[in-house]
Amino acid sequence: MLYLAIYFGIISLFAIVMTAHDKHAAKAGSRRTRERTLLFVAAIGGSVAMLLSMRILRHKTKHAKFMLGIPIIIMLQIAAGLLIWWRFWGNTG
Repeated sequence: MLYLAIYFGIISLFAIVMTAHDKHAAKAGSRRTRERTLLFVAAIGGSVAMLLSMRILRHKTKHAKFMLGIPIIIMLQIAAGLLIWWRFWGNTG
């Protein structure tokens, strides 16, 4: 469990940094982060941090791909986590 917590901490920090960098790049007119890269980082565990940082920084909040896509990713991740927990630890009775 410790390794899992460390992983999610690192990937969440990475998601926040990527969102902030893309916001800065958008304002500066410089090279942006690809949308599929942002969504990939969300899908591999940075979804909650990315959604929160997008809301706080007001970045990509008008893009349905992100404002609907990331909550859907979060719901799928919760469902997968519950399924894994139930399969391996919850059905011991």
